[in-house]
Amino acid sequence: MEFTATVIAQFLKGEIVGNPDVKVSTVARIEEGQEGALSFLANPKYEPYIYTTKSSVVLVNRDFVPAAPVQATLIKVDNAYEAFASLLTMVTQSKPARKGIHPTAVVEPDAKLGENVYVGAFAYIGNGCEVGDGSQIFPHVYIGDKTKVGKECIIYPGVKIYHECVIGNSCIIHAGTVIGSDGFGFAPGADNQYKKIPQIGNVVIEDDVEIGANVAIDRATMGSTVIRKGVKIDNLVQIGHNVEIGENTVMAGQTGIAGSTKIGNNCMIGGQVGIAGHLKIADGMRACAQSGIISDIEEKNLTVMGSPAFEHRHYLKSYLLFKKLTEIKAQLDSVRKEIEELKKE
Repeated sequence: MEFTATVIAQFLKGEIVGNPDVKVSTVARIEEGQEGALSFLANPKYEPYIYTTKSSVVLVNRDFVPAAPVQATLIKVDNAYEAFASLLTMVTQSKPARKGIHPTAVVEPDAKLGENVYVGAFAYIGNGCEVGDGSQIFPHVYIGDKTKVGKECIIYPGVKIYHECVIGNSCIIHAGTVIGSDGFGFAPGADNQYKKIPQIGNVVIEDDVEIGANVAIDRATMGSTVIRKGVKIDNLVQIGHNVEIGENTVMAGQTGIAGSTKIGNNCMIGGQVGIAGHLKIADGMRACAQSGIISDIEEKNLTVMGSPAFEHRHYLKSYLLFKKLTEIKAQLDSVRKEIEELKKE
């Protein structure tokens, strides 16, 4: 697919600096640009590449002023990164969607499929399921009995969605993810053996949620594990039973959230963060990578760091002292030795 700078600028409501008729047919990082490619510059760290890139068109912020001649045609927009993402979305949506049911797929007779639904090879859709209009179910997907999948969803190969779960509209679930597996519920007995507690709840995922590859979201013991509207979850994340994730919260890979924790709206959770169970996390919390959160966070928009995690500015000050512990100990030992010698005198 090929676009001119004029078409791109019109779509993005941008201003062209250079040749409006230049054409692009692919995208590339600015440092790896080639003729016919579209790139973007959002991070000032990469500005030197704009003077050497071979890309034909580069999106830049409106306030960008080049310090040297630029060969590429520039399109000035309000936010270059956001504009680039919008273009990629447009290109993706322009591709024809898959339709039809593969002959090897199994769709139980009482399952209901909407219009223009795609069901790939060896997929299974159980009894009483509902799949909304335009949704795409890729090969080897399992959708358990009485599960509901909304409209315009994309469920990639190998996803397993257990019985009675609910998936909203426009959700994307990447390969290998399991939704609705049993929560980690076991009761210790007098004989030191653990008895399984049946997990009779479900998982509810609201609209516009994207879930990465190999994520596990456990079903509730009772009630629902809930992922609210607009949540984005990276690969290899574990979410325990009865957890609730607030709207537009994002979390990076290898995060683990223990059961019954409630996370607020608009939170940002870095990679390998661990959050203990039965906690309440306020809106806007930001957890730096590898933080370990073991208590409630009541203050909104707080940034935490460390394990156990606390306010990141205090953590950084504490870390400076921690790095000097060996030096401080040597100084204390020296002072102690001097005191002992003075006592002897």
